Amino acid sequence: MAEKYDYLIVGAGLFGACFANIMTERGKRCLVIEKRERVGGNIATENVDGITVHKFGAHIFHTSDKRVWEYVNRFAEFNNFINSPLANYKGTLYSLPFNMNTFYKLWGCKTPAEARTIVDAQRAAALSAIDGEPKNLEEKALSSVGEDVYKTLIKGYTEKQWGRDCKYLPAFIIGRVPLRFTFDNNYFDDRYQGVPVGGYSEMVTKLLDGSDVLLGVDYFSDRKKFDEMADTTLFTGEIDRFFDYKFGALEYRSLRFETEVLDTEDYQGNAVVNYTDYETPYTRIIEHKHFDKNTVAARTVITREYPEKFSGGGEPYYPINDEKNNALYGKYEKAAKAMPNVIFGGRLAGYKYYDMDDTVAAVFKLTDKLNRV
Repeated sequence: MAEKYDYLIVGAGLFGACFANIMTERGKRCLVIEKRERVGGNIATENVDGITVHKFGAHIFHTSDKRVWEYVNRFAEFNNFINSPLANYKGTLYSLPFNMNTFYKLWGCKTPAEARTIVDAQRAAALSAIDGEPKNLEEKALSSVGEDVYKTLIKGYTEKQWGRDCKYLPAFIIGRVPLRFTFDNNYFDDRYQGVPVGGYSEMVTKLLDGSDVLLGVDYFSDRKKFDEMADTTLFTGEIDRFFDYKFGALEYRSLRFETEVLDTEDYQGNAVVNYTDYETPYTRIIEHKHFDKNTVAARTVITREYPEKFSGGGEPYYPINDEKNNALYGKYEKAAKAMPNVIFGGRLAGYKYYDMDDTVAAVFKLTDKLNRV
């Protein structure tokens, strides 16, 4: 270890690892500290009986940004996995995203024109019942996809995910709901897509090559000592905790994972199956071996994913970006800008959910800016 570093990086997730890699390549000395005993943050993977297991939920890298894609391919070989999840609603399977396979299962439609007629009629009925713009998630969904798709594939899943009735969730959470009038089951529109052969932890380890890394070290155990070890600190943790919650605690949703090794070669025949009825307590089952068609194993590993309320000691996954929390984050953001020797980056520090390609792009933006200073 060096006596003094250019950057102390708090968190060995994707944001911190990419930042460390780029700045190390520019001749900067970086110290990365991570409270967990492994690198990778929530994209961490491990090998179980020859199967690459995503420890904290499925992560499929997808992007249309060529610079991002070429960058991550320097550190991993990506397979050609295409995300084609299924939805299980009370024992019946439907294709995701919502496409002609979905509409055929719902209504028996064989042509896009037939499906459009039904969708347009249901959307019109929903819009006629709304006074002005959609005021909540339910109104937004009904006016976007119609009653049948909403009640079968959105309502129960969303209420489990967020722990609230859709009538009491803000409309913006659902964003634009794509309807595809083709028989294409590819979930993403992005040009590039795949999962690293060998897993994300191997990729992150390569990203951290050249940096000093300390695992099982909590920044908050002696933050003054750690800050003094570097000229600048990059903090990727919870921004409210950094400021000792002086404006109040930001709200999150959390997740709990139950992973099993099963003595069967194939459990569900697909990498991801969402459970969209409210009664099933988990939101999806992941069967990890299906993320790589070259995996050969006599057994299989599955993970059930349960949404939970976030509380102290848990892991914050999804920021609740409603009006109250966004206003509270604005106070922390203002305080962060007044910290000359601290940089805040990533999902938790920015109180915003990022796809992985967005995370890498955000690191590019930050490091490009620092390079110009």
